[in-house]
Amino acid sequence: MSIERLRTPEERFSILPGFPYQPHYIDSLDGYDSMRMAYIDEGNSSAETTFLCLHGEPSWSYLYRKMIPVFVEAGHRVVAPDLFGFGRSDKPVDDKVYTFNFHRNSLIQLIEHLNLKNITLVCQDWGGLLGLTLPMDMPGRSTRLLVMNTAIAAGDGASEGFYHWRNFSVSVPEIPVGGLIANDARSEVNLLDIVAYDAPFPDNRYKAGVRRFPSIVPVDPGMEGAELGLRAREFWSSNWEGDSFMAIGMRDAVLGEKVMAMLRSTIKNCPKPLKVEEAGHFVQEYGKEIAEKALAHFQLQKVPAQ
Repeated sequence: MSIERLRTPEERFSILPGFPYQPHYIDSLDGYDSMRMAYIDEGNSSAETTFLCLHGEPSWSYLYRKMIPVFVEAGHRVVAPDLFGFGRSDKPVDDKVYTFNFHRNSLIQLIEHLNLKNITLVCQDWGGLLGLTLPMDMPGRSTRLLVMNTAIAAGDGASEGFYHWRNFSVSVPEIPVGGLIANDARSEVNLLDIVAYDAPFPDNRYKAGVRRFPSIVPVDPGMEGAELGLRAREFWSSNWEGDSFMAIGMRDAVLGEKVMAMLRSTIKNCPKPLKVEEAGHFVQEYGKEIAEKALAHFQLQKVPAQ
């Protein structure tokens, strides 16, 4: 099918002092009408472990700028894609293009294209809503999980905070992306960070994904993705054999401690979480400590020299 899309001008990303990574692109995903997906691929491409960092709404891979260096300096590979509609990736204009499977299938194809193995899945928000449904259908690729402020949505409702957020997202003329993240992350975000979070969206025409994502979280039975969520819960509770690490931004009113406690009870052998008291929903803004403690837990602090 033909997909009308916008592409953010590259000059919008010209001032990113905290994110010096060069984008890679793929435009051959099957069923995506040659749309271009951007991703960061840093570190040793032949490293044994790959950290796959999946962002959520309304951010992009820039959200991982404090965690990527920690993983890379320890000798690992880091792949961080921008979902369609976000970051440097192309942005379908029609809100209806954005569906659960549209995004999930693009991630499956990217993982297969790059042939990622021994994956440490790093996810938050929609990165988890989507990412936590992937390992069950891609057996043998994922060995570890670093999970932050997210959930597995399976058609059985959500927190009161989520419904407030969903109502807000459909009622305002335009979602102020940079300001939203700055308000949540407080002192961890500076003026240049706000510019970077706003960079993908020259105007409201580019924000179809930003508008659409809250409305497609599968919180009701029959919504696309709900059945996948049920399967994913079964996988993580019964079939997951990997190692897990959980961090919680404690100020998050949408996907905070209560929601994460439910998720932890679903993940087989998930240890007690790291509680980041000062962090909100965008917990990666406090990501250096999280990355370091996750590496220590996984015993991946430093790859021995060959």
